Amino acid sequence: MTTLTAGLASQNAHKLRELQAALPDWKLRLLPAASYPPETGETHAENARAKARFGHGLATGDEWVLGEDSGLEVEALDGGPGLKSARWAGDEHVSRLLEALNGSQERAARYVCELIAIAPDGTEFRGRGELSGRIAVEPSGGEGFGFDPIFVPDGESRTVAELGDEWKTRKSHRARAARALVGAVSAAQASPGAS
Repeated sequence: MTTLTAGLASQNAHKLRELQAALPDWKLRLLPAASYPPETGETHAENARAKARFGHGLATGDEWVLGEDSGLEVEALDGGPGLKSARWAGDEHVSRLLEALNGSQERAARYVCELIAIAPDGTEFRGRGELSGRIAVEPSGGEGFGFDPIFVPDGESRTVAELGDEWKTRKSHRARAARALVGAVSAAQASPGAS
């Protein structure tokens, strides 16, 4: 796959770093915007698509646009915070989640990420990634961001924040969505008649 230049329709520098590491053949930058449309979709894919379409209007030349939406779904909270993960309790999201699960034996959860890429000609591509695990009883670790200090992936005994950014680059929900997206773009470019 040739190197693609893409603008990420986001103001989140953490996500830019993760996606750049997960998409080494892409040259990414944050698209400048005073604000992005509110996340009003009913799915992560709808939110990612809305961001990408908004960003498409800000892109320059042959630049692709990448829209991303992700969240944490906790079984004991009926899938919450889900679509509201980024706004759930602001900077107190970790302590609020631990409080909500206090005394609960049900700790299963999963991270979900949806990526929508829009080519310069308007063609859309999608990649989805999930990472299943459980919520720890207390935070641990200093890398990552968001709920990483309390999320323990299946098959691991440490939180994502303890496993570190290098692990996250390869195995996170965002990394898995990036691989799926690359597969979709590569398949389209390899098909007969692809430009």
